[in-house]
Amino acid sequence: MSIGRSASDASGYRWIVLGIATFAQAASGFFMQGIGAIGIYLQRDLRLSTAQLGLLLSAAQFVPLVGLLVAGVLLDRYSERWVVGVGACVVAAGLSMGSMAPGYASLLVVLLVVGAGYSSAQPGGSKSVASWFGPSRRGFAMGIRQAGLPLGGALAAAVLPLLAETYGWRATLLAGGLVALLGAVVFMACYRTPPTRPADHGVASGSAGAPPGLTRRGGGVGDSVRSQFGGRVRMLREPAMAKIMLSGTSLISVQSGVLVLTVLHLHDTTSLSAGAAALVLLAAQGAGVAGRVCLAAWSDRGRSGRYAIVMTCMVAVIAGMAALMTPAGRTPATAIALFIWLGFFGYGWYGPWVAYVAESAPADKTGFALGLAMAVNQVAVILAPPTLGLLRDLTHSFTPAWGLPCLLTAIALTATARGRHREP
Repeated sequence: MSIGRSASDASGYRWIVLGIATFAQAASGFFMQGIGAIGIYLQRDLRLSTAQLGLLLSAAQFVPLVGLLVAGVLLDRYSERWVVGVGACVVAAGLSMGSMAPGYASLLVVLLVVGAGYSSAQPGGSKSVASWFGPSRRGFAMGIRQAGLPLGGALAAAVLPLLAETYGWRATLLAGGLVALLGAVVFMACYRTPPTRPADHGVASGSAGAPPGLTRRGGGVGDSVRSQFGGRVRMLREPAMAKIMLSGTSLISVQSGVLVLTVLHLHDTTSLSAGAAALVLLAAQGAGVAGRVCLAAWSDRGRSGRYAIVMTCMVAVIAGMAALMTPAGRTPATAIALFIWLGFFGYGWYGPWVAYVAESAPADKTGFALGLAMAVNQVAVILAPPTLGLLRDLTHSFTPAWGLPCLLTAIALTATARGRHREP
């Protein structure tokens, strides 16, 4: 009786874990996903170019280039509860300090600190969900959890422009810090290590019955540093990792374009007001929430595999950006519809993609694999916003800014599709 009741309790508690992991993700990314929504106010008050605005987003993503790898190693050794919770507290502290920043340069420095804390949110939340859910529900659960990012962005698009208009841009950072702190408290208070891990590859086996707190995982005493390093280098050579990196970096560039350029494109090209354009970004982020859940659920049931869903998203965003570069993309109704389309597929790919990463990794290196894949994505996260902004500034047109991610995604789609056909 007690064993059955314990299994039933664990099965029910996994949905609580999913809820708090999603909330922690939304809270940690609330401000950074909202930078695009307040871009017009930042440009006005700090006298920024579009490239400088993009650099603000890149600053918050620079430290995770290394921090994601560190977070991945920590997650293979210690409880997600503390790795994620402490990181979210760093985000909260950094944004609170940012509310006192005197200008652009100091704001860049503050966002570097924020990025250091944010490094643990993505792989940590994904690891916690993968630990609690077996393969039959993992894609759906990952989709819900990854929906936290556009969900936080949608809420930020609704709230931050009002705060910026009423109280100034510094108030938006303080609000972001308070939201991140709430996410940290909820995650640390409610997260628990699962009593047993789902028995399949791609999820690190835990130490059932270990005491709570900083529980060491994997890597016995006899494991040498050299053998662990060698295993991680071999992981880089796997064909699955090549597909993961190519698709991830190209689609992240699309996501960055939607985040940074949507409001500016609608305001400058279709003459929508700043408030109305921010509402369209909110709708696009909302479509991204739906996309991450629906496409991940589809990947659980589709016979062609999770990566086929990622490829479908690549085709869809190429079509959407190509249409945005035509004269139809300058009319308000068409542009709004295209941004919602890009929100659904340009954000929705991430749920199936993360589940594919988790299931492609060796059993004892899930955290590292997630951290590695997300660290590679960080290259695009860092470079895309200022690059797209610079293209806009130099050409005075949005066509090159949309054309670049469209081209990159087409190249990645062609390369990974050929690799897929070669697989037995």
